Amino acid sequence: MNNSKTNNQLIEKFGISPKVMELIDKSEEAVSGLFSQLDDIMAYNQYKVLDAFQNNTIRDMHFAWNTGYGYDDAGRDATERVFADIFHTEAALVRPIIVNGTHALSLTLMGILRPGDELIYCTGSPYDTLEEVIGIRGEGKGSLKEYGVTYKQVELTADGRIDLEALGKAISPATRMITVQRATGYGWRKAISIEEIEEWVKFVKGINPEIICMTDNCYGEFLHEKEPTDVGVDVIAGSLIKNPGGGLALTGGYIAGRADLIEKISYRMTSPGIGGECGLTFGQTRTMLQGLFIAPKTVNGAVKGAILCAKAFELLGYDVCPKPEDTRSDIIQAVKLGSPEGVIAFCKGIQAAAPVDSHVSPEPWAMPGYEDPVIMAAGAFVQGSSIELSADAPIREPYVVYFQGGLTYEHSKFGVIKALQELYDKELIQL
Repeated sequence: MNNSKTNNQLIEKFGISPKVMELIDKSEEAVSGLFSQLDDIMAYNQYKVLDAFQNNTIRDMHFAWNTGYGYDDAGRDATERVFADIFHTEAALVRPIIVNGTHALSLTLMGILRPGDELIYCTGSPYDTLEEVIGIRGEGKGSLKEYGVTYKQVELTADGRIDLEALGKAISPATRMITVQRATGYGWRKAISIEEIEEWVKFVKGINPEIICMTDNCYGEFLHEKEPTDVGVDVIAGSLIKNPGGGLALTGGYIAGRADLIEKISYRMTSPGIGGECGLTFGQTRTMLQGLFIAPKTVNGAVKGAILCAKAFELLGYDVCPKPEDTRSDIIQAVKLGSPEGVIAFCKGIQAAAPVDSHVSPEPWAMPGYEDPVIMAAGAFVQGSSIELSADAPIREPYVVYFQGGLTYEHSKFGVIKALQELYDKELIQL
């Protein structure tokens, strides 16, 4: 075991077993070569973000805010120009009134699709909370199905790739939008890569250039030098309390893409004829912009923590997805623990590693929008922020836990350490 001051501190102050630290040291040494590649991507994105700030002459006045309707909010408009520049799109909406990623995606779908249109998801089942938006599950109150939008779903191939052959057969004259969910959600697959997204867009546009290609970009920002909109995607959406908020944004979401699509979406966000011209930022432009500025570095730490998690549990004999050496396209690490006890212990360890509410013990519960009981561990400065250290899982077979986040690599690493310690204490793993 590495007898550094830090290791000794963790053993003496936090009660970590030397055996856990031995596993962490071994895992970290095995993946250290991968980290330098991630640092290069981080630096590229950091300078890309800086360039967008400078091109839009961000200054102190942009941190002020208006009242009432929010007309002529310079900070809001500047923030949206910065996002559009970073994603290389014609326009963007970046608002604290977008409450989460599901809301951003819902606005995008409902702002564009009309009765009689067909929506296709070509990455299998959408994330659980989108099922009620589409009308796959639930009472259908206000769903796309209730408004006359039809839905098809194309499963991924056995190796987790977009099945272009099956997608081609599914496309019909009514197909208006085809969507890729970049992140794994609660699936057992690698995230969809930028290269695969580019191939998908070319395929779809080759069949019908009028079909709108939309990507759920949650958890995927700054994982690559390119974003989906750099390779032909028409519109993307995501959450500010995930990657692009850098852990500082208090709430909000973003949508970026073609100007005509953003205008339609803005009419759904507020009302026809008003669109994006109104809407207060409530003084949040400072934290949104500052969070965006540090986001590449924050994401870098989270991805390193995910790789460390993968390696440690792989060495213990568990199935992990993605593998430590796989190219990353989101910050999520899935570990197949095989039992509800393992999932719960892992999440309790993550909660105990938190700077906020570390004394709380998470338990599975019937969370709104989810089909199964869900356990969520997140002692975060911003509630629900999954760029901060967190873990969650539906309590269903084969009992997979999803680990993500960490505002710094060191904290993400500590989350892995505490999860291992909890499993070790409960005699669910052997070291």
